[in-house]
Amino acid sequence: MSDRVRTYRPGFFARFLPQGKWKMTLTASSPASIRLEVGDAVKLPCLDVVAISVSKALLWHIVEVRSRDRIDNLSCLGEGAATRLAADLHSFINNHLFALIGADISRLSEVDTKLRAIIEGNRQYLAQADLGRVIAGVTSDAAAALSHPLFDLELMPAALKAALPPSVAFITDPDVRHRYNDAFVSAELSRYRSFFDNLDGRSLSDQQREACIRLEDNNLLVASAGSGKSATMVGKVAYVLDKQLYRPEEILVLAFNKSAADELKERIRRQLAIDPGNPECKVTTFHALGRGIIEEVEGRPPQLADWVEHPAGEAKILERIIEELLHSDPEFAELWVNLLVLHPKADIPAQVFGSKEDYERYLSVRRRSGSATIGTMAGIYVKSLQEQTITNWLWLHSVEFDYEHQIPIEEKNGHIRYVHPDFYYPASKTIHEHLAINADGSSPFTDYVTHAENKLAAYRKAGMDVFQTTSAQANNGTLIAELEAELAKRRIPFERKSYTAIVKALEPVVIKHYHKLIAVCIKHIRASHLTLDMLLERAKSLHDRTRAREFAQVVWKITEIYSRNLEESNRIDFDSMIANATQLVETGRYESPYSLILVDEFQDISEPRAKLIKALKYQKPFTKIFAVGDDWQSIYRFTGSDITIFTQFQANFGANWQGRLEQTYRCNQLIAETAASFVQRNSAQLRKSVRSTRPAIPRSIRVIPIDGEGGRPDFGKACHQLLKRLDSFLGGISGQWRRDERKKLKAMVLWRYNQLDPFRGAPPKFEHIEVSGLSFHRAKGLEADYTILLDVSEGDYGVPSRIEDDELLNLVMPRPETFEFAEERRLFYVALTRASRGVFLVTNSREPSRYIRELSEIAGENLRFETIDGDTLHQCPACRLGHLVERKGRNNSRFLGCNQYPYCDHTRLPA
Repeated sequence: MSDRVRTYRPGFFARFLPQGKWKMTLTASSPASIRLEVGDAVKLPCLDVVAISVSKALLWHIVEVRSRDRIDNLSCLGEGAATRLAADLHSFINNHLFALIGADISRLSEVDTKLRAIIEGNRQYLAQADLGRVIAGVTSDAAAALSHPLFDLELMPAALKAALPPSVAFITDPDVRHRYNDAFVSAELSRYRSFFDNLDGRSLSDQQREACIRLEDNNLLVASAGSGKSATMVGKVAYVLDKQLYRPEEILVLAFNKSAADELKERIRRQLAIDPGNPECKVTTFHALGRGIIEEVEGRPPQLADWVEHPAGEAKILERIIEELLHSDPEFAELWVNLLVLHPKADIPAQVFGSKEDYERYLSVRRRSGSATIGTMAGIYVKSLQEQTITNWLWLHSVEFDYEHQIPIEEKNGHIRYVHPDFYYPASKTIHEHLAINADGSSPFTDYVTHAENKLAAYRKAGMDVFQTTSAQANNGTLIAELEAELAKRRIPFERKSYTAIVKALEPVVIKHYHKLIAVCIKHIRASHLTLDMLLERAKSLHDRTRAREFAQVVWKITEIYSRNLEESNRIDFDSMIANATQLVETGRYESPYSLILVDEFQDISEPRAKLIKALKYQKPFTKIFAVGDDWQSIYRFTGSDITIFTQFQANFGANWQGRLEQTYRCNQLIAETAASFVQRNSAQLRKSVRSTRPAIPRSIRVIPIDGEGGRPDFGKACHQLLKRLDSFLGGISGQWRRDERKKLKAMVLWRYNQLDPFRGAPPKFEHIEVSGLSFHRAKGLEADYTILLDVSEGDYGVPSRIEDDELLNLVMPRPETFEFAEERRLFYVALTRASRGVFLVTNSREPSRYIRELSEIAGENLRFETIDGDTLHQCPACRLGHLVERKGRNNSRFLGCNQYPYCDHTRLPA
């Protein structure tokens, strides 16, 4: 291949895929040209290409080439190939830009003159877009090259750089521009001191003021819980309008829901004292913006499906589709029931977990006679997830069986020997052993294979009917087929239970969990145009391939009907509306009036929403983005949000300024510091040092372990006891807090899942506290003086919830998080940071959440263990999870031991 002509295309086999039918040719002639064949053949002028980016798709990487009137996605590439192609194209375009500058360098003196006029007057903040706007006023190829979005100083030849006029250094040397801007911000803080001293009813912090003044092309303000995000957005709008940098109609403020948008709109109106007849900046939701764009272009609003705006509409339509498929598609019915009954969670190898205890917690085991057991639909406890699958299948098909039941075997010498096989079928007197043996005949346990072979030989020698299943069959997906064949061979009757009986026996959260998984997968499948083959290919990379394969088939069938229902009714859903609006912007059918776009709660951004923002930004030259959010509070993955768009902001939006809001006005310093250290144990979260305006309150984080019959504590009863105690305590110190405006303090009761709601919608009334109750998710954005967090315990539906961190999401998410329970950690952070004065963590004394140990490691003695009545408990210094209780030893001697025994065997003599 000639150095002057370079051709790029996917690998040989990828060219047979629809996404792989493209070719790019770069010709370094005069003028340089880019030839693209993506369906059609087109010649792209270098000056028309405004952005190049690399993104991770489900199975491969994509190079997005964005030009002024089109977007081309060059897909089916490995990471290395995609990175090289993007770098080569970037370099190719810059070489063309340098040639244009060198051929017309004398005209740059006009640019020099215009820049000096701004710089010498210290008139404004200078972003690259501002410099580009100045250069755009000079008509020349050199000026156009200098202002090009992909212009890269690092690649410019030294001789050409030395020939540029002095002021052009603002464009070619980032340090020059940064020094100027730092000086400008310092001076502006002084000039606008009184302006920021009373803005939106408060005096803004130094970090808030700087965020209002900074105005790069792309800006990310990384906030903290209760740090004044909304006040900063109001301040930003007020500042740029006061400076007359933008007209109101050029400003777009985006919120994620109508109530947040209405609140921002009202605060901006109040701050600016806007008369009803005057123009306002646009404050709206993404959905309303998408609807408005479509209506403006097509002359009528989009036809939304009748269920999309109903709070429970999505859940209802999914239930209806599943019900329809259960009756019309036997294959779907079998797969769906398999997921609910046989695969409630992924069968993940023990070695994936950090410790045996973590693995057992994942399994939700119970300790019985010193061994760990797992619950089943049949009401018995077994020793592994594979045995759970077998037991649940037998229950599902009404097969009579005994588990580890004592069976007598008469030996030839007349002696009776008793054995305890895994499964025994009385109908045919058959023994069934499930063996932990891999496909290569090995086992993870020492001498296991020899012992198993001897065991089976002994059964046969005694004339017992026996068959075996293995872990290898579970791993390759043949376990159930083998089991069914062995039972059929022995004419053991089995009859599948009705779906009604199955649902009645299931815990409701199992079905809700799968509904949530399906909802988020549908969004990704439709937005990324995924196919069943792609999902099945991705399923091979998951730990539990059988479950992943069956789920892929289920979600694909549901997605097909979901999409067909929309097409046949000629309606769209919210995600389609955003996508359609984005296409209208990208194709130029909609002309954006916006030059400054502010986005609230940016941690909840999804890929379709991010594409709409990019489309608006790139369509109108010099448009700027100001995004505000807290990646520590990103808790809506199940609605399609992708935290990596936030944490990898520069990769997604380009060069940017990042600021911090690290002063919280809500939590006292102890809660703020502890929660911040806790959430930052995930190194992928952005770093912040949180400072509170409220001093630390010692021991304002309290752990209350409670017991219950059968290991099931009554959290509702404990909650009411604790509220009474809190009300009584606050009544005794009312002189310290009661003022005219504070006749009661707020107490918020929070839970992970709604079935734990102790109030059923009717919180109790107290003299000194106003009580509310809601889920962790719904509490986001709210605050109280005290919070009570219920069931901060291990378990599938505890904290962290093990069913939420499901590997099935990796079927559709191109950038899955690798930190264990990453979103659950953020959700617990949200719950922790609702309280200003104190937080009570009520936990199952036998299964306290691992997060309690982490909080103890961080807060030390400032985390207090106590009874529901407030008496001190002695926290175990070894495990930090349990507390010491009095026990009897030999000879009736007394000692203190950890209540987490046998997990923790710490003891000491009484004081």
